[in-house]
Amino acid sequence: MQTHTQTDTAVSVRHLALRLPDGADREYALADLSFELKQAEILCIVGESGSGKSLCAQTMMGLLPKAIRIERGEALFDGDDLIKLDRARLRTLRGRRIGMIFQEPMTALNPAMRIEDQIMEVFEAHGLLTTTERRDKALALAKEVQLPDPERTIKAYPHQLSGGQRQRAMIAMALALEPALLIADEPTTALDVTTQAQILKLMRDIQRRRGMAVIFITHDFGVVADIADSVLVLEKGIVVEQGTAEEVLANPQHPYTKALLAAVPKGTPNEKPTNPDADMALRVKDLNKSYRSKAGMFGKQRTVHAVKSVSFDIRRGETLALVGESGSGKSTVARLVTHIDVPDSGTIELAGEDFSAMRGEQLRDRRSHIQMVFQDPFASLNPRRKVGLSIADGPMARGVSRDAALAKARELLELVGLDPRAVDRLPHEFSGGQRQRIGIARALALEPDVLVADEAVSALDVTVQAQVLELLEDLKTRLNLAMLFITHDLHVAAQVADRMAVMRYGEIVEIGPVRDIFVNPQHEYTRTLLAAIPGAGREH
Repeated sequence: MQTHTQTDTAVSVRHLALRLPDGADREYALADLSFELKQAEILCIVGESGSGKSLCAQTMMGLLPKAIRIERGEALFDGDDLIKLDRARLRTLRGRRIGMIFQEPMTALNPAMRIEDQIMEVFEAHGLLTTTERRDKALALAKEVQLPDPERTIKAYPHQLSGGQRQRAMIAMALALEPALLIADEPTTALDVTTQAQILKLMRDIQRRRGMAVIFITHDFGVVADIADSVLVLEKGIVVEQGTAEEVLANPQHPYTKALLAAVPKGTPNEKPTNPDADMALRVKDLNKSYRSKAGMFGKQRTVHAVKSVSFDIRRGETLALVGESGSGKSTVARLVTHIDVPDSGTIELAGEDFSAMRGEQLRDRRSHIQMVFQDPFASLNPRRKVGLSIADGPMARGVSRDAALAKARELLELVGLDPRAVDRLPHEFSGGQRQRIGIARALALEPDVLVADEAVSALDVTVQAQVLELLEDLKTRLNLAMLFITHDLHVAAQVADRMAVMRYGEIVEIGPVRDIFVNPQHEYTRTLLAAIPGAGREH
């Protein structure tokens, strides 16, 4: 980690307490939060969903939800208490002295404005520079954040850029006025591992070059290992540990910090023996799928080969991880093998039968043999329908009586570690991890041979993720399932899979036992993915 010669404090937060509205799960969103951040330092605030880490940033930016009340405390910056500033003064500070990068750039960027105009607007809002100077500055910033082909890219709209490019545009806007403090709230959570590595390196480089103080909010200890100088750990609004990154990572003191670190997938390849004589559950041969893309950044339509000559097989009791970046074709494969989408060519054999050729009644009958667990269980559950009925729908559609199907739903809820009485509750009454367990219970209701999990743990906190992965492994063993596990997280793949297939641009570039791929990757792209894992030992 870097060392600092400067001793000036950039930010001092003292005894901050945020009260939650009546009826919340606890009294305070943040209770007595205190920390100091020095100039040219990076502080990582770490904690799970609901720990209060983002509310700290929102307090400093004057963006707190109205339902949350500041009971006491101060946040000192540039000689001002940010909490006591009037809105006009705070608006002046925002952007000019304090920049912020949000987790999801698509919600923070204006979809109807070109990237160039949005960067220029930052200067316009503060009455700075002429129009020509603003345009020149926008281009210079695009180059600094390493947007590809910056002269053309800044003329694009947000939807025409990739996730990593949109995040770079957000960083450009946040840095436009050369702030002394940058607040980054989970800025790499939604990104692929290689894009995340690029963005983290970019932020480190710019931070050092400009000597900024940075508050970096994350739940990922791999990211902490990559960039932090100091770390503050929050549990349900309470600071349970803080210190240098070296101290906290190498010698955590609090049980909660130890639990968070223990739950991080270690990337140690799975060494459980598989049975080569087990029945073949799924066999995919020479699968192809192309799409006609909409007009891109420069108005041209093109054919996208989403899946090209993909072949693999999975036996009962085995997990194959399909890994790769966004756009590699992983989710298209998931849609094809579950018959949500139809391939242009190739075959999908399910328990020895040509599933890809089935239609009508035969397809409806066989579909129960392969079921899917989605990334976002809340989006896939009907918010107005009790979860018991959501689980029971599949069996009822196949002629099982309502009472018998609900009895089965109770058994399945218990199987996935939930109270059977939860059948009478609605999806919003559950946490994200609990909803994912409900999604798994629903997928198991039709007693499938194959389970397809598409980024099923990527939206979960690290401890909840560990629990769901353990549950999936247990269910696979107990029910003798075959599992296709789709992920962009190689640490997770190593933990859950027996074999791994690496996808790039629609093709499988490498496939084999997880240990072989981790220890001796054959393809350059696989080596790039492994090197980009947060905390993989890059020098800082």
